Amino acid sequence: MLTSPELIPQLFKTEYRKIVSVLCKYFGLDQVAVAEDIASDTFLTASETWGQLQDIPANPAAWLYNVAKNKARNYLQRESLFKNEIAKNIAKTEGNPTVEIDLSPQNILDSQLQMLFAICHPSISAESQVGLALRILCGFGIEEIADAFLTNKETINKRLFRAKEKLREENISIEFPPASELNHRLEAVLTTIYLLFSEGYHSASQQATIRKELCVEAMRLCFMLTENEATNLPQVNALLSLMCFHSSRFEARINAQGEMILYEEQDTSLWDEALIHEGEYFLNRAAVGSKLSRYHLEAAIAYWHTHKEDTVEKWENILQLYNQLLLIEYSPLAALNRTYAMSKARGKKEAIAEAEKLELKNNHFYFALLGELYRDVDDKIARQHYEQALTLTRTEGDRQLMQQKLASTSRY
Repeated sequence: MLTSPELIPQLFKTEYRKIVSVLCKYFGLDQVAVAEDIASDTFLTASETWGQLQDIPANPAAWLYNVAKNKARNYLQRESLFKNEIAKNIAKTEGNPTVEIDLSPQNILDSQLQMLFAICHPSISAESQVGLALRILCGFGIEEIADAFLTNKETINKRLFRAKEKLREENISIEFPPASELNHRLEAVLTTIYLLFSEGYHSASQQATIRKELCVEAMRLCFMLTENEATNLPQVNALLSLMCFHSSRFEARINAQGEMILYEEQDTSLWDEALIHEGEYFLNRAAVGSKLSRYHLEAAIAYWHTHKEDTVEKWENILQLYNQLLLIEYSPLAALNRTYAMSKARGKKEAIAEAEKLELKNNHFYFALLGELYRDVDDKIARQHYEQALTLTRTEGDRQLMQQKLASTSRY
């Protein structure tokens, strides 16, 4: 059984977002700071009350919800906000009004989804959307968010403050968008989830190459979308499939020293077969309708990467999928990854010519790939590219990888 110091941080990660979402839905998004204060105060009360193991209640989550309700009720009863604004929307009763905060499972789920749409409103920048999602819906502290964005707490506080002010100015409501706007608004939500997962999977943090907790949170948010009939759409399932496939190779991407292991050198026995099957399940669910999204294509590419056999057929399929992806939505990284698939399917000479056209001079992945492509073709040029990649790397794991590549490449 967990002790109080162990249990409370775990509960904070799972329950903070639920309490904040429900309270924001009740109070209004302009009172998000109040909702966050009440939720934080609820956990402070828990840490003070659960001092000893025997003091932990049988149902800790229910205990937190009850305390949060009481704190919200007390707040409403003592603040002028209750008299001047919220009371207008609450049925009057004899004596003190009854304040009922609905923390039922269904309202918790709905409130979190509605909050997700609210913070992904088009008036908020993509960077701020991710920050708000981490803070409000994932329960991340300011310091954790600052680490994820490679900045300081003051910058994050200012960014979140400006985003909340923008939500207040735009008078954004916590609700599902109307059917006519759903697809457009859903795109912003999926982009935020995708960026959140990408930050975890390709973390720029100096402290870790992979931030698994960011990836887990992104998958959780996406799974919530699949649980709602209105948002259980093909592109949502495709994104969840993509994340399952990528996550299946977590344990094989990093060695015991925290160093990155390239795809072709991974121990495939460490791949998570259960997650691969989950990815296939959601990919099948995505295969309906006539719309082909970037998430469908990226999920299909990730699916082929879970095939352990290194065949020309595998890489030709991946190459063709990249060709389709670049037609739908061009990105330099996708174009770069395409050249690696080309080298496996059609040889290094053709791939080198394609890669050099990209001229991504400030991207260490670009030079690392050129190093790989020139390896055993012209080791002198390969070393030059590895050295350039080394000067551009941002994580310790990437630096170690480039140093290993240099050490294993012959000196002219």
